[in-house]
Amino acid sequence: MTSNKIIQWGVAIGAACIVANAHAAGVHAEQCWIRAMPASVPSAGYLVVVNDSDAPRTLTDIATPAFGMAMMHRTESNGSTSTMVDVDTLPVPAHGSVSFAPKGYHVMLEQPAHALKIGSTLPLTLSFDDGSKVTANCAIKSPATLGQSTQ
Repeated sequence: MTSNKIIQWGVAIGAACIVANAHAAGVHAEQCWIRAMPASVPSAGYLVVVNDSDAPRTLTDIATPAFGMAMMHRTESNGSTSTMVDVDTLPVPAHGSVSFAPKGYHVMLEQPAHALKIGSTLPLTLSFDDGSKVTANCAIKSPATLGQSTQ
């Protein structure tokens, strides 16, 4: 191997390391799952958004090709009643996380493009105020599932 080839390989490996570190120090989603419901009933998505960077980020949108509508909501309880409140944006602190979980923040999913199959996965794309996007692959789980995924 010529010294020119060795340099090219070194540059390629170095670039790959930089990309890997950029992802590790950015925003990502984990433990994503969607509750399978009949098409006539809205489904809900749950996940943890993790910000490993030094700067706060704001989640501005969630979208998926698997549903006609995806909206961020928060469940508010007042005594024996609960209501859902639309959430336009959601701050994710630097070196922190935000959980979307039953009875709290969640992704309301309406108008499924097709029937949800338990055990399959669907993508959710999260958009942030800095223009970045993160795609989470979400497991489809039984309507009886109550807790976070352990993916």
